[in-house]
Amino acid sequence: MPPSTTCSSRTEEGFGARLQELWYRRRLAPALWPLLPLEGLFCGLSALRRLAYGYGLLRVHRCAVPVIVVGNITVGGTGKTPLVARLAVLLREAGYRPGIVSRGYGGGASQWPQAVNGASDPQSVGDEPVLLARTTGCPVMAGPDRVAAADALVQQGVDAIISDDGLQHYRLGRSVEIAVLDGERRAGNGHCLPAGPLRERTNRLDKVDWVVVNGEPASDREQCMTFVPGRLHRIDGSEGERPLKDWTGKRVHAVAGIGHPERFFAMLKRAGMEVTPHPFADHYPYGPSDLAFGDHRPVVMTEKDAVKCRLFAQPHWWSVPVRAELDSVFETGLLQQIDNKR
Repeated sequence: MPPSTTCSSRTEEGFGARLQELWYRRRLAPALWPLLPLEGLFCGLSALRRLAYGYGLLRVHRCAVPVIVVGNITVGGTGKTPLVARLAVLLREAGYRPGIVSRGYGGGASQWPQAVNGASDPQSVGDEPVLLARTTGCPVMAGPDRVAAADALVQQGVDAIISDDGLQHYRLGRSVEIAVLDGERRAGNGHCLPAGPLRERTNRLDKVDWVVVNGEPASDREQCMTFVPGRLHRIDGSEGERPLKDWTGKRVHAVAGIGHPERFFAMLKRAGMEVTPHPFADHYPYGPSDLAFGDHRPVVMTEKDAVKCRLFAQPHWWSVPVRAELDSVFETGLLQQIDNKR
């Protein structure tokens, strides 16, 4: 069996991928009906936890600087990390010294929190913190305890904090809440875990400050976010950049270990590439054999995947950076809101 088939089957035919496919149908699939009692238990416990923090039964930690929480109410990729990167740049351009808190998912460090820079080991601190440090140049602190990570950033002198994927981490107090939705998949079947993809009921969106949609907004309250691909980079650093237009008509292996790989593959197809897709699980820990596809066609992957492949990258492996673009009215309103929280 060719390596590419092996890689694809590992995700496409896996239990997790099948479950997400069922979750993101518009109606509850019969196969998920037995999970409805567990959904009720999950939602009840989630609501009780939120109320406990709201009424002061569980302590909320308030940082000395404004905290912007970026998260979602669904399982799977919505585009949070590019949004966090854009907000960090926006704050820096406005005169702030922002820092970023990330959970460090997949990192195997023995002690947390961990200060992260662009040269940090993703196996130790996680892939997303390294990507954020590399793309923003801002201080990044990774760790499962977001309060400890935020306090460590304050001690470094930051004057604003962005928490990546922290909407349900209520122990960390927040000045601004931003929820991100996938414009295509949205709330899926509308059910909570494990019967559906929701971490919280959709009415949670009524309580956040901003709803940002990766795609087409469905109401005036939703803010539009679009991704703009940049120039491709050779992952091993052996050559400079190449514009996306140079890749029109090229046959490539496309690799994506993110929450919604199809979005990345569709972007490459819109750029005119002939794509052989290889979806992997989110945060997948790549090894050289995973990307040995048996030919010398270019391998094109996300930046998040690339940070884990640099040490064993081949000359024909490339990454595509993406930049989040936001409406200027949203950016201005957000800055004003943060200024008022100082």
